[in-house]
Amino acid sequence: MINFTSITQIGNLKEAFAKARYVKENPFADQNLGKNRTLLMIFFNSSLRTRLSTQKAAMNLGMNVIVLDINQGAWKLETERGAVMDGDKPEHLLEAIPVMGCYCDVIGVRSFARFENRDDDYNEKILNQFIKYSGKPVFSMEAATRHPLQTFADMITIEEYKKKDRPKIVMTWAPHPKALPQAVPNSFAEGINLTDYEFVITHPEGYELDPKFTGNAKIEYDQDKAFEGADFIYAKNWAAYSGDNYGKVLSMDRNWTVDSRKMALTDNAFFMHCLPVRRNMIVTDDVIESPQSIVIPEAANRVVSAQTVLKEILLSL
Repeated sequence: MINFTSITQIGNLKEAFAKARYVKENPFADQNLGKNRTLLMIFFNSSLRTRLSTQKAAMNLGMNVIVLDINQGAWKLETERGAVMDGDKPEHLLEAIPVMGCYCDVIGVRSFARFENRDDDYNEKILNQFIKYSGKPVFSMEAATRHPLQTFADMITIEEYKKKDRPKIVMTWAPHPKALPQAVPNSFAEGINLTDYEFVITHPEGYELDPKFTGNAKIEYDQDKAFEGADFIYAKNWAAYSGDNYGKVLSMDRNWTVDSRKMALTDNAFFMHCLPVRRNMIVTDDVIESPQSIVIPEAANRVVSAQTVLKEILLSL
């Protein structure tokens, strides 16, 4: 593995889960791999779990870590080629990227969708510039269209908690006051489609995701019907994808909030969310605090997913 931008690059799932189990059981076994190697983590957007878990994973592997927050303590960066730089951005990404590459061995990038231009977002303009110009292995810490480290952690968590070989996984849209990117739901759908699990996506009309991510999932507009017999409920908001509505909030219907009545329709399902979560918008207090809520073990597995991926990248150097 050189670059990691999609869960589809994880390889054979059985082998990937075995590698993750080894990392979880032996977190400090491979410290020599990262000795005298430096990870540069670049954040264009805010982070809590991704920042902490990825830094912890790198430290477990013996790496040095540099964290750069583009919005605090760094020059504002121009990203458009051909731009006349007469504004508040004194440095261009095309110079900054190769300079960053001089100071590290591996680069992690976090850059969300901007909702200004769907083509730019879905062509991963920022992430791909790092891959093209840095000269170093690059992995996504959430990009415009995917969040593969989160998805790998989600899949590890499902593997640990599932009670049957082929569980029913339901990803449900839930209301949110702001327009959120499609990266997490896109990536989760992409990951679950690698398995043979029963997979249902439920959302109001108008919130259809790009079909290349939803793949073979069943799309159900009746949330109650979708929840029936589910083994895992994965709640997430996302803004509209299609046409002129791209990046827009079309609904804040609280009837889609995950509550105890809806969870009672499931087969005692586990509740999952990538966090941060807006309580009593996405999910009620009683559901997220219930014994069936596995959001904390899910978050803890972010270290495991990041360390497994970083280990594979280091082995390729």
